[in-house]
Amino acid sequence: MGILCLVIFIVALIWLSNVYFTQSFSQAKRTEAERGLTLYSGRLISEIQRVSVVPLLLSRDSRLISDLNTRDFQSTTQRLSEFSEEIRVKSITLLERYGRIVASSDRSDLGKNLRNSPFFHTAIRREDTVFTVEAEPGGMRRFYYSRKLQDGGKILGVIVVEVGLDNLFTTWSGDDATLMVTDSKGFVILSTQAGFLDQELEVALLAEPTLTALDRAIQNTDWNADEVDVYIEGQALYRLDAQVPFQGWRLTYLAPFSSIREKVNAVLALEITGLALLAAFAFYALSRRAIRQSFIFQAESTELRALNDLLSQEITQRERAERDLQVAEASLEQSSKLAALGEMSAAVSHELNQPLAAMRTYLAGAKLLLNRKRPEEALSSFQRIDDLIDRMGKITKQLKSYARKGSDDLYPIDLRDSITGSLSMMAPQLGQEDIKISRNIPSDPVMVMGDPVRLEQVIVNLLRNALDSMKGQSMRELTLSLSAGEMAVLSVQDNGPGIQNLDEMFEPFYTTKKPGEGVGLGLAISAGIAKDLDGRLFARNIVPRGAVFEFSLPQIESDDIQAAE
Repeated sequence: MGILCLVIFIVALIWLSNVYFTQSFSQAKRTEAERGLTLYSGRLISEIQRVSVVPLLLSRDSRLISDLNTRDFQSTTQRLSEFSEEIRVKSITLLERYGRIVASSDRSDLGKNLRNSPFFHTAIRREDTVFTVEAEPGGMRRFYYSRKLQDGGKILGVIVVEVGLDNLFTTWSGDDATLMVTDSKGFVILSTQAGFLDQELEVALLAEPTLTALDRAIQNTDWNADEVDVYIEGQALYRLDAQVPFQGWRLTYLAPFSSIREKVNAVLALEITGLALLAAFAFYALSRRAIRQSFIFQAESTELRALNDLLSQEITQRERAERDLQVAEASLEQSSKLAALGEMSAAVSHELNQPLAAMRTYLAGAKLLLNRKRPEEALSSFQRIDDLIDRMGKITKQLKSYARKGSDDLYPIDLRDSITGSLSMMAPQLGQEDIKISRNIPSDPVMVMGDPVRLEQVIVNLLRNALDSMKGQSMRELTLSLSAGEMAVLSVQDNGPGIQNLDEMFEPFYTTKKPGEGVGLGLAISAGIAKDLDGRLFARNIVPRGAVFEFSLPQIESDDIQAAE
């Protein structure tokens, strides 16, 4: 009892320490992140404001105005390149009044016509400097300041300065935090992670990849679940937002808690080490007491070994009895099959007598034809005799295959073939009785894993059971239905009086037949076969009268068939 209380105390101490230090370090981390967010926001607005005055200054540059008037741009591109390097902007471009680039710090753009670009036609219509954001394939954004150049009220062209904000975010991507800028509509226009670009922020966070069951379980038991604002790729993050005083932009800051966990783990490791040392001294004291008791246990161990030997002998005897029981069950199964064969023998004898009588007639006719020197017509009689012999061979072959023991090896089988074989086997018995048989069998194969002998044994037992239940009725109807899905289900339905005791239907030696007509093993063995094949045998009554037996087995697909082969 004392040890249990000690363990509870240690666990509670570690848990309380984890909660305290987690909250303390999390608050410190969040405060540090707020300061970082302020710095990032200030750096962003500083970069925007630094460049915003450049188009105004360049629009008043006399040399640029002169170049546009004289249309002499030999040195203009060089000057714009120098301005771009000195001001540290991405590019500076000069467009004449119809939108053609006449000078640019990026020489590859010379000659392009950008009159349809928003930064051009917006600047032409406005009197002040225009800020424009344009999207590119892949979600990237390009940011431009543009202003028109005039001389004496005449529009000469437009000066365009591209702000390199993407380079700024590329520099910030080295941090472990994720930074994103959203526009007034909530769409991400700048991000240290390219996967979020050109998406609505809230939608993008919800559209993270689906986590595995293990990842979801870890999230639900997260040590800082109350502090976590969002998960990205399974990593717990907290989120801070700040308003950027520029065109309704917002700056979002997502940072991980991993460093907090490391600090908490370090403190807990020291605490656990101290507790381990105390526990070591406690266990040393207890071990001294255990040594004294070990001598007592040693004396008792001899008696325990003797009891263990007796138990081993009893287990061996039980295993031997179980093996004998399995052999007996196999013998009972085979006996049930032989009993079924005995019941079918009368019908089979009748079925064989018909071709024998026909053979005798054909032989007499052939002998007469030979005596009359008509051998060709005699050969026709011999062919009919050969056909009758084949028919008799098929009957005896089916009985022989039903009588032999099934194999333990399972392989893909079309359940339709087993139904056809069982009906062929029962054909003599079915032929003697006036029974209306309806079949609902699909045209496509219904493949299961099984042994044909055992499958036919189950189906024959169900057919025989249905025939026995309808004895003495004027109208006898038998319906066989096979449905395919995740489970292949064979239904055998009769219009007999139904089943009186469904609970005991599949118990060994339970039978409603008169003495000498059956021992009640057929359905019990069939249920055992269904269980061995990972299937099920189920019986129920139907309205207004009759019963239906459902034999279900797992259906296998083509990929499973190839793997089994």
